[in-house]
Amino acid sequence: MDVGFIGLGRMGRAMAARLVAGGHRVRVWNRSPEAARAVEGAEPVGSAEEAFSGDAAITMLADDAALRAVLVEGGLLDGAARPAVHVGMSTISVALAKELAAVHGRAGVAYVSAPVFGRPDAAASGALNIVAAGEDGAIAKVQPLFDAMGTKTWRFGLEPEKANAVKLAGNFMIVSAIEAMGEVAAFSEGHGIPGADVLAMLTNTLFASPVYKNYGAMIMEGRYEPPGFTLRLGLKDVRLALEAGEAASVPMPFASVLRDNLLDAIAHGEGDRDFAALATVAARRSGR
Repeated sequence: MDVGFIGLGRMGRAMAARLVAGGHRVRVWNRSPEAARAVEGAEPVGSAEEAFSGDAAITMLADDAALRAVLVEGGLLDGAARPAVHVGMSTISVALAKELAAVHGRAGVAYVSAPVFGRPDAAASGALNIVAAGEDGAIAKVQPLFDAMGTKTWRFGLEPEKANAVKLAGNFMIVSAIEAMGEVAAFSEGHGIPGADVLAMLTNTLFASPVYKNYGAMIMEGRYEPPGFTLRLGLKDVRLALEAGEAASVPMPFASVLRDNLLDAIAHGEGDRDFAALATVAARRSGR
């Protein structure tokens, strides 16, 4: 397929490289041109407009503001050469996803929302889990792209924003797990038991799942750099979950606790470290 890819951060670079490896023609654009040149086998283009064309265009931008600036304010949907399908793979608000579905409908461009679960290493190996929502025909058209980037595509209906709600739900559970492990480590240390030993036992028995095992290992080792996903981005996602919960009249009391703890970590200089560094908040509060 002829694919445009916009947004080449840690995740975007790895995902675009998988598309190249899958035999697709990939045109790439990023605000910083050096990131586009770093994707071997892809074709750097000079503007977002040039990338937003072909069989499909993928956006993988940091947040609502970045996506709105490039796509909406940048007038990509008004261009002459538009893609058959736009696949939004960024983690964005449910409200913006609804807005984008309406804007694409008026522009006559199919829109699929497809955020992903997985860190940069999973993206590099094509092991992402992709959460997709949109018209069946549009998803079928871009399924070969999903197959190149992930191990499974999880379908959640025709309304694109549903995929974004699922993504926020998953990220809320991830940060909840990190907070729990941080508190357990501090609790264990308070009783004279090495926190790393307790986490090793728990993440290999009762909680032997990828999130607990991978983040648990990072907490046990104090390995928070280089970040695969920063605390600042984690705070953004928790805020989006709270916003979406309020819009649906769904209380999320623990999400408020997580927001405050993430702010605590950022206030202590941890914002650009890995998400797992949230565990330092419980350790610091316990005097350890």
